[in-house]
Amino acid sequence: MLLFRWLVLLLLLLAAAVSFAFFAATGQARYKRFGLVIVKWTVIAGLVFFAVLVLERLA
Repeated sequence: MLLFRWLVLLLLLLAAAVSFAFFAATGQARYKRFGLVIVKWTVIAGLVFFAVLVLERLA
C-alpha cells in the first residue's frame, strides 16, 4: 500500500511537469491552469498521505 501511495504522488507530479512543459512549448494558458490544478491536488494527496503515516505511528 505504501508503494502505491508513492506511485500515485509521483505520477501526479509527472503529469504536472508534462503539463507545464506543454505550456512552455505552446504558450497556451490552459496547460498552465491544468498543471496548477494537478499540483494543488498532489499537495492535498501528499498531506493526506503523511497524515495517514502519522496516524499509523500513533495507533
